[in-house]
Amino acid sequence: MRGHIQTLIFFIIFFFSTISISAQLKNKAKEALNNIVNEKEKIDTVKSDTLSRKEKQIQDSIQIQEMMLQIQEMKLNEIILRTELEAAQSNSTNDSLRKAAQRQRIDSLRALTPGVPVIINNDTLLVLYTKKGGLTAHNRAENIQKTILKIGQDYSIKTDSVYILDSENLSDIMYGDKVIFSVTDQDALWHNMPRNELAQRYVPIVAKKIAELKKEHNILRVAKRIGLFILVIIIQLFLWKGTNYLFRKLRRKIVWVMHNKLKSITIKDYEFLDTRKQGRILLFLSKILQYAIILVQLAITIPILFSIFPQTETLAMKLFLYVLDPVKMIFTSIIKYIPNLFIIVVIYFCIKYLIKSIQYIANEIANEKLKINGFYPDWAQPTFNIIRFLLYVFMIAMIYPYLPGSDSGVFQGISVFVGLIVSLGSSSAIANIIAGLVITYMRPFKIGDRIKLEKTEGHVIEKTPFVTRIRTPKNEIITIPNASIMSSNTINYSQSAKEYGLIIHTSVSFGYEVPWKQVHELLIAAAKNTPGVMQHPKPFVLEIELHDYYTLYQINAYIKNADRLAQIYSDLHQQIQDKSNEAGIELMSPHYFAHREANPTVMPPEYLKKKNENLKE
Repeated sequence: MRGHIQTLIFFIIFFFSTISISAQLKNKAKEALNNIVNEKEKIDTVKSDTLSRKEKQIQDSIQIQEMMLQIQEMKLNEIILRTELEAAQSNSTNDSLRKAAQRQRIDSLRALTPGVPVIINNDTLLVLYTKKGGLTAHNRAENIQKTILKIGQDYSIKTDSVYILDSENLSDIMYGDKVIFSVTDQDALWHNMPRNELAQRYVPIVAKKIAELKKEHNILRVAKRIGLFILVIIIQLFLWKGTNYLFRKLRRKIVWVMHNKLKSITIKDYEFLDTRKQGRILLFLSKILQYAIILVQLAITIPILFSIFPQTETLAMKLFLYVLDPVKMIFTSIIKYIPNLFIIVVIYFCIKYLIKSIQYIANEIANEKLKINGFYPDWAQPTFNIIRFLLYVFMIAMIYPYLPGSDSGVFQGISVFVGLIVSLGSSSAIANIIAGLVITYMRPFKIGDRIKLEKTEGHVIEKTPFVTRIRTPKNEIITIPNASIMSSNTINYSQSAKEYGLIIHTSVSFGYEVPWKQVHELLIAAAKNTPGVMQHPKPFVLEIELHDYYTLYQINAYIKNADRLAQIYSDLHQQIQDKSNEAGIELMSPHYFAHREANPTVMPPEYLKKKNENLKE
């Protein structure tokens, strides 16, 4: 009866201890996960603005590894607790079977946990899997690395013995009176060996590394490094002076060549580069080359200087990578971009030769070698310009996705900004461009035509997509927006003169005492004698108005050359005066009532004599 009671009590204790242990494990797991998540959130919020992408990736990988180590450590604790429970359940259980099961569980954890290596000078000394107190495996590895490096570089420590100091739960690996690191029971459990045996295994490894560090940092080795450091600086100084000396000679040679050998570069009649400009360009390029060579020398020398001393060896590699990584990235980007560049070149040459073929057709139409019904020769060049513009826009749209950085937000933002500026500030420009296109295909005038736009008269000397320029008879250049031309009337003198014959006309008044037949003959004769007036069709006279004292006559004549319009009008007026004087007719409307003495140069004597006789009668 008493034995049954003891067994019942044992099972109750085992049951509650199992519940408490599993609850304790769950609580510890939850607390560990929550602490890890909270620490990660704090680190992310504090360092998100300062860490680079690469550093964040390294930090995240370290945190993930620490999380895995803590999870594996909790599993290890669970194994230990289960082992203790199994021992409490039955003292008669076979120890060998229990240890085999324990090793099997730890082996499964070891396969999933990579561990944290302790690396010194690219040499892995040992691997840690568990934490010690409040230190994670990463913290332990960093502390061990710093301690060994400090001992190896400390000249004040004379002893060279590495030994083990055992305690109840730890085996401390010592160097003199300094603790290098401690081996715990959990470390030994991970390596499937007793704690003391694991510590004995680490002792020769640590002693060998400390001896190497001592050897590297002795006085003779330091003196050699200092001498090598000074030697590299002296070599760099000589290289710098030699580079400057060679480039000074090169610049003197360039100046001599500029004064004696170089010739001006001309394109047709335009002097593109004279000898002075060529010399300045060569001198500028020599300076750029000099600075580039000096920078390359420094990029090689500075990492070498830092790599001489072990303390700055890692810094030397970083400096070298600072120079190498951008160059490597540039070359890698160029190599990766070659297929896109090939596509861009193919698109460019396809559009280029398509434009050339269209230009050939446009030139043939403009020279009237190729005729298309309903398509005028003067439309060829404007139509070609429009097609060329559309093809270039199409080419840019095709090339855009293959440009480097086209998918970046900055590139897209600039494109949107430029489009916004163009759309907001180009309303009047677009109106002028559209008006220019309409004017081109309406064909109201061509370059060289004499036209009249409202009060402006002259020859068209230039047509652009935005404006039209007219030169007046007084050689005044007037610029008119195409939108204004669209909203006004245009008179084309040249086109009318070539196709139909332009009718020039001027008005002259004669008194009623002069017979109208005589006036008609006089005006027609004056028009025929005017240079530039066509004989066929014949000039004709119209009687415009009959006033109280005179009749208003209009002489009309045909001309073919509208460019001499002003001169022809002047010659016509001169001929009218001459013919009137020859006929003895005064060019004056009779608005006077008193007798006036006529000017003899205007009134012939015969006319005055006859007029006086009429007055006497």
